Amino acid sequence: MTTWFIADTHFGHEMILRHSKRPFSDVYEMDNELIHRWNARVAPNEDVYHLGDFSFRATRTPDYYLSQLHGRIHIIWGNHDKDTQKYSNMFASHQEVLYLKLNKKKITLYHYAQRVWRDSHHGSWHLYGHSHGSLPHYHRSMDVGVDAHDYAPISFEEIQAYMNTQPVTNHHPEEAV
Repeated sequence: MTTWFIADTHFGHEMILRHSKRPFSDVYEMDNELIHRWNARVAPNEDVYHLGDFSFRATRTPDYYLSQLHGRIHIIWGNHDKDTQKYSNMFASHQEVLYLKLNKKKITLYHYAQRVWRDSHHGSWHLYGHSHGSLPHYHRSMDVGVDAHDYAPISFEEIQAYMNTQPVTNHHPEEAV
């Protein structure tokens, strides 16, 4: 069973097409394609961690999208989740930040990118969204937003393969001498 990560779907948000230069003709095509790509990767019994901005200014309510998506969806609230928060009972869990331990890896899940995070100097990972692929990854941190990953969730295994090639954050430079 695989664990998945995603952020910044912005279901129903027409302006995101232009803001993020998404390659869809309209918001309905975007929504349908995001749902299709999500369900093509995620099985109904797998965990998905959504790192914020689930839907925004949509003509449909968040439960419309949730009812179509595979997986047990855990949400980390983003800055555009005010309306989505009204549907918090439909998520497997909901929180501002989550410290997760998965396959012996410590992972900080937060909507916003950080330069240092809990246990970063010990090799932990930081997964985030918000930046829509505009920030370079920094050490063992990664933007898991749809704009950076072909509009689909990314698996733990895919993230692990990347993270294994990245340096550990050294926030005590005097110790490196």
